[in-house]
Amino acid sequence: MSLGSSRLPVEGTFPSLGGAIEWVNSPPLTVAQLRGKVVVVEFWTYTCINWRRTLPYVRAWADRYKDQGLVVIGVHTPEFEFERNVDNVRHAIRQIGIDFPVAVDSKGEIWNAFGNEYWPALYFIDGQGRIRHHHFGEGDYEQSEVVIQQLLAEQGHRGLKNGLVRVEPVGPEVAADWANLKSPETYLGYGRSAGFASDRAALAEPQLYGVPAKLRLNQWALAGNWTVGVDSAVVGGANDRLVYRFHARDANLIMTPPPGGRSARFRVLIDGAPPGSAHGADVDAQGNGVVTDPRMYQLIRQSGPIADRQIEIQFLDPGVAAFDFTFG
Repeated sequence: MSLGSSRLPVEGTFPSLGGAIEWVNSPPLTVAQLRGKVVVVEFWTYTCINWRRTLPYVRAWADRYKDQGLVVIGVHTPEFEFERNVDNVRHAIRQIGIDFPVAVDSKGEIWNAFGNEYWPALYFIDGQGRIRHHHFGEGDYEQSEVVIQQLLAEQGHRGLKNGLVRVEPVGPEVAADWANLKSPETYLGYGRSAGFASDRAALAEPQLYGVPAKLRLNQWALAGNWTVGVDSAVVGGANDRLVYRFHARDANLIMTPPPGGRSARFRVLIDGAPPGSAHGADVDAQGNGVVTDPRMYQLIRQSGPIADRQIEIQFLDPGVAAFDFTFG
């Protein structure tokens, strides 16, 4: 793919990075220090599946073009409160495997300076500190890399490698099965929830819930003693359940462990049975898993024909907070 001789427009100037509360993998970087470099800034938050699926490409660009004058900067702007915790961000960076500089933007100041509204979002900045291209969401990886090559060429870098990077994503970084993806991201807190099928009698207070006899596609329900807050649903007792009827290859759930550093066991069933070969990376074939860290957990990855399925998560220990279903 080539942009030919077309000139990329100027979309704005490189805003300040001074809003970062901390930097990981690098000392603090400034716009002035980065003059003469081509810079790719990516906004992300570590539980976001859409960002996670872009990461193999961003990693590959950072590695391939670092000696030609490219600097990749990840700006971690949190969505959920627990993602504001720098220790959680540092742990995620190590666990996921990110080597390029990360600006920890827990107050959202860099996000606001760019006027950004998306995770992930890529901004491509030339050696004169001008934003020349942007991309929101997943995809268009070839075009993005061609933009990088063009901006490097403008800076006088001639010995660029031919062709584009090749990546082989694994686990949650594998691209979604878009043809079979019919379930949307679904938040479980009352602030943004949709598709909730249980009777709701109380908000932010413990309440007994039940699952209807039948769920329609993209409906979900709670069983047992739960507290539904503004951004999560918290397990109140052992053997409480969370049920969702979905249509996708993958099913993921963002969860945090109980307070006090404890872990919590859970078990996943699909259509009432252990997942077997359809288990995700964070459960075994019997569906057993443990919530140990505040992060996204891959519960289901199917390899066979995709149909409407019902996932049930049985929590064997109380205290887990469930935030958000995502699918792929």
